[in-house]
Amino acid sequence: MIVLGFDPGYAIIGFGVIDTAKNNLVIDYGVITTPKEDSIAVRLKNIETALISLLETYKPDAIAIEELFYFKNQKTIIPVAEARGVILLTSQKYCTEIYEYTPMQIKQALTGQGRAEKKQVQFMVKSILGLKEIPKPDDAADALAVALTHAQTSPRLNINHV
Repeated sequence: MIVLGFDPGYAIIGFGVIDTAKNNLVIDYGVITTPKEDSIAVRLKNIETALISLLETYKPDAIAIEELFYFKNQKTIIPVAEARGVILLTSQKYCTEIYEYTPMQIKQALTGQGRAEKKQVQFMVKSILGLKEIPKPDDAADALAVALTHAQTSPRLNINHV
């Protein structure tokens, strides 16, 4: 099963693609970026275009996205939520299996501790996926963590299905 994970944002969106049939083989990971000088409408359109390219390229069987749980910067929460909406809507057009995970669920799934530090999660992403180093940038590592969380969580038991 191909799982595409997303770490939502509007300046930077992390993505990670794994194949669960091949021991969570990493297929690809990276980020979608939008220029800060562009309007929010242009940035959202650019996000949609990049998402369509990813979805058409990898044809995921499932999509996992991190939920917005807590936000330190009140100025960016609305644009991030809008970008997350674009991710959900665009994803739904290509794949009906969409799952959401809170940061605590992701930490719990990968480290066994829901309050784990970010570095612990990144180390586990590297270890579980058999990578030589922690994926960079952090947004890409976070997206791989979301995809891994789905791979390690039974969809039948997941109440967070969209």
